[in-house]
Amino acid sequence: MTSPTPRAIHPVDELPPPWRLLALGLQHVLVMYAGAVAVPLIVGGALKLPKDQVAMLINADLFACGVVTLIQAVGVWRFGIRLPVMMGVTFAAVGPMVAMAGNPSLGLLGIYGAVIGSGIFAMLAAPLVGRLLPLFPPVVTGSVIAIIGISLMRVGVGWAGGGVGNPNFGDPAFLGVAAFVLLVILALMKHGRGFVRNVAVLLGLVAGMLLAMALGLVGFSGLAEAPWLALVRPFQFGWPVFDPVAIVTMSLVMIVVMIESTGMFLAVGETVGRPVSREDLVRGLRTDGLGTLIGGVFNTFPYTSFSQNVGLVAVTGVRSRWVCAAGGAILLLLGLLPKLALVVASVPAFVLGGAGLVMFGMVAATGVRILAQVDYAGRRENLIVVAVSIGFGLIPLVSERFFDRMPAFLSPLLHSGILLGTLAAVALNWYFNGLEAGARARRDVAAAAHGVEA
Repeated sequence: MTSPTPRAIHPVDELPPPWRLLALGLQHVLVMYAGAVAVPLIVGGALKLPKDQVAMLINADLFACGVVTLIQAVGVWRFGIRLPVMMGVTFAAVGPMVAMAGNPSLGLLGIYGAVIGSGIFAMLAAPLVGRLLPLFPPVVTGSVIAIIGISLMRVGVGWAGGGVGNPNFGDPAFLGVAAFVLLVILALMKHGRGFVRNVAVLLGLVAGMLLAMALGLVGFSGLAEAPWLALVRPFQFGWPVFDPVAIVTMSLVMIVVMIESTGMFLAVGETVGRPVSREDLVRGLRTDGLGTLIGGVFNTFPYTSFSQNVGLVAVTGVRSRWVCAAGGAILLLLGLLPKLALVVASVPAFVLGGAGLVMFGMVAATGVRILAQVDYAGRRENLIVVAVSIGFGLIPLVSERFFDRMPAFLSPLLHSGILLGTLAAVALNWYFNGLEAGARARRDVAAAAHGVEA
């Protein structure tokens, strides 16, 4: 009797050779690094912390980024979606945390108490949010992923101009370097083969960095003063203050984060060809909560999946989750080695901008590809779902002050184009198509995908 043919390993589970793993992981780190350290800088500035304590926040953030990314990509027990996902501090929590920073009775320790409490809440709420998966058929998923890509374009354009807040924003030298990086990436994507094509973004960033250094646009100030080793200890700033109102506020932020994460996880699943099941989604969302709890313990903030890296997966075609695990290990190392972290932080925003334009555009293109599977002839209402949800998602991008007169507690909801578009798409699909029709459409697509895989 012949033995059964062994099942092929899915590309998500393939383990590249060590040297390739390192380069691909570094590529993910460079793409997300600017966003990863932005929140500690903002909160540290709001608290008027001295430079050494802001550096401590950044080290803690990178360390926790690495730990949570490893859990999310590799999987530990009931935690981790086991897809190529990089984790970082969410910007959705910046507004409430800055408000807490201005409250003398809360301050940094009150922020950490709220972060820990909201992390526990998110872990408990993950199974409930996971039950919402039937609300995401292709017409909703495609719309949400397209909105994610369109929303990210603002980040890419901001990078290409030199970084928001840069007094020389839009300098022709910045735009020229960003264009150079973009052209290098496009050339490598067309003419490169094998591994060179897979690391096209990394090579483009290296080329852009070298050009920027030649033009005298890169500074390494503070490198000599930065220590080689800095251990990250729990509760380094003191014991957290657990304020009930602050915890409830941050828990509401975590609901926003989990809804946005649902869209990110679905985007990654579609990109790598492994549709996300309800169990997968719950494990991923539970890790958002665990990561937030870890963040509060290790002197940092709430965590979520980073959408920048979804675009990188789409551009390179590298679907292995072990690449993101390698990126997590690099982040953890950077958190312990401040001198090395400062070198990585010296990559100018405009160098990243050239890569951002192609990566974030690829996220939007993935949404368009999913929307191409939708039945518009038999169900013309699907056009309304797509049109109105994308329109809602664009409101915060087109007019940042559109909701300024609305109650402050609604700010995390109303200023997130991704969340607004998601809620609009879910509500409109439910109204026009019903819950069962959406669930059936999602099952059909998932069955077709598994059939191809088998």
